[in-house]
Amino acid sequence: MVKFLKPNKAVILLQGRFAGRKAVIVKNFDDGTRERAYGHCLVAGIAKYPKKVIRKDSAKKTAKKSRVKAFLKVVNYSHIMPTRYTLDVDLKDVATLDALQTRDKKVAACKEAKQRFEERFKTGKNRWFFTKLRF
Repeated sequence: MVKFLKPNKAVILLQGRFAGRKAVIVKNFDDGTRERAYGHCLVAGIAKYPKKVIRKDSAKKTAKKSRVKAFLKVVNYSHIMPTRYTLDVDLKDVATLDALQTRDKKVAACKEAKQRFEERFKTGKNRWFFTKLRF
């Protein structure tokens, strides 16, 4: 069987608090671990999408509308839907399982992921990933 749930693959979360949100696989665990005996992965995603920017907006308003809120989560494979898209944002050093151990580390990792996502959004690449999923 071909492995298609690989790092940098864009996925849509199907269950939980962030259902319907887009995320990127950072690290996958096909065989599971001692704590989680099922296939799962660490994802970094967008909790709050950027708003639509129009030409007459001031620079200050454009900067405010271009903000992104990120989240980190460990998700079961059955709770994600893979897409055909990949997102080449380097989050390996930011999002780790160690970062999820304490609240302070998780907040710091989310802020760093937020910066990387905003940087990617401002370049104009991967436009699909930064649009809200309408369903």
